Amino acid sequence: MVRGAVFFDVDGTLAPGSTGQHLAGALGSAGVVREIQAGYGAGLLDSHRAAVLEARCWATWTPAQVRRHLESVPLVDGIAETVRWCHRHDLVPVLATLAWHPVGAYLCERFGFDRACGPRLELAGDRYTGAVAETVRRGRQARLRGRRGRRTRRRTRAVRGGR
Repeated sequence: MVRGAVFFDVDGTLAPGSTGQHLAGALGSAGVVREIQAGYGAGLLDSHRAAVLEARCWATWTPAQVRRHLESVPLVDGIAETVRWCHRHDLVPVLATLAWHPVGAYLCERFGFDRACGPRLELAGDRYTGAVAETVRRGRQARLRGRRGRRTRRRTRAVRGGR
């Protein structure tokens, strides 16, 4: 019987730094991604625009190549033990993050998280195209609207300060 869920962020929580920046270094686009993330941090870019710009850096890479680089992402100690504790106490460990979906999928497989969100990259065959298939914001809002209709939009506006 599931008693509840425990949500974990990736960047700055499970990984001391940015997994996107780490991967960008491995993929040869560290400077570009650093600039994009600085713009996001300064409020000059929203998460969707930042994802679109950052996704371009993934063009032509394969999931297998990215996965090899994920194995070297610095992570905090105790993740496996914490996830096991959640399972023993009937709590579902979930990654709720803006980190790219391949990062979340890798951490789910490695540590036993139940699922992860995160923007998804478009694939053509076995290579990333450099486009975003789904952002967290747009995908989540579409699913919520489909389930709850107008009530969800009102709640979303309230959470965002009525905008």
